[in-house]
Amino acid sequence: MGASESDERQVLERVNAGDADAFGVLFDLHHDRVFRHALRLTASVHDAEDVTAVVFLEAWRRRDSMRVTDGSIIPWLLVTTNFVFRNFSRSSRRYRVALEHLPLPQDTPDDADAIDERLDLDARRAALRQALAQLPRRDQDVITLCLLEELSTAEAAAALGIAQGTVKSRLSRARARLTALVHEPATTPTGGER
Repeated sequence: MGASESDERQVLERVNAGDADAFGVLFDLHHDRVFRHALRLTASVHDAEDVTAVVFLEAWRRRDSMRVTDGSIIPWLLVTTNFVFRNFSRSSRRYRVALEHLPLPQDTPDDADAIDERLDLDARRAALRQALAQLPRRDQDVITLCLLEELSTAEAAAALGIAQGTVKSRLSRARARLTALVHEPATTPTGGER
């Protein structure tokens, strides 16, 4: 359903009554002129489309207060285009200024080496845990107290209730066993004796 400018008064009456189809006719009638004016103001097709959309949104929202001049609302639409463009320009300028005040992105370090190191460390820790679990309980106790918790052999002897010399000899044997277990090729446990 098309309309010429002479029919515009009737279309406007229907628009004022809330007829969305009549507003579509009004849009079709004046879209090109509003878009051309917005394009002159913005010099960007994309921005002109945005401005035109807002102009017609305002026309629908303020349909009761649109001014009709010589039977047409085109003057009101063009003046509204000017207002919308000014608002658009201000908000674009504010956005650019805000972006200029943001700190520049800094080069982010490559964390690949740190991640590789952490994965290697995690793998070594897992191997150490597995090897430690294969030692007899008395060796686990001596390694825990003397190596992991860094207690002196005298403190470990007191905690375990054994002679300091016994702690030293167990620690020496336990280190050797642990080193051998950590460096031996990985095998799947078969449930054998410890």
